[in-house]
Amino acid sequence: MHYRMRQRLVSIGDDYWIETDRGERAYKVDGKALRLRKTLILEDPDGRELAKVQERVARVKDSMEVEDADGHRMALVKKALISPLRDRWVVKIGDGPDLDIQGNILDHEYTFTDGRTAVATVSKKWFRVADTYGVEIAPGQDPVVVLAATVAVDMMAQPGR
Repeated sequence: MHYRMRQRLVSIGDDYWIETDRGERAYKVDGKALRLRKTLILEDPDGRELAKVQERVARVKDSMEVEDADGHRMALVKKALISPLRDRWVVKIGDGPDLDIQGNILDHEYTFTDGRTAVATVSKKWFRVADTYGVEIAPGQDPVVVLAATVAVDMMAQPGR
């Protein structure tokens, strides 16, 4: 499945839609402005909360937690390594294999892998519209976790937003 996201719109206090490649609204990202920590809520088109993405409280630097609607941790997204050419991040999955994220995060050209196999790809090459990038998710993967992790990486990679 392909999803269309807009960069520079992920910021606290702002809302935006993640759309399918056919232009259908799939998920709403709700930026909660009145919170002490950076918090975004991922909702379905009917407004039901599917996941909460928020900064971790001072314990782990450069990490964000993804929780389900009941407050249970789905994933922890954290920066793993910085190198001159590629960023590396890890998504610690609560009940599945961890995912590695590698590539050029700032240019939105990176891949999620489960160690060997690509499970999602993020790229700007699929769209001609400025500030738009795509997320392609392999069958069998949880789109909510992958999209929430993508939002978390976007927020952490560009902290001024």
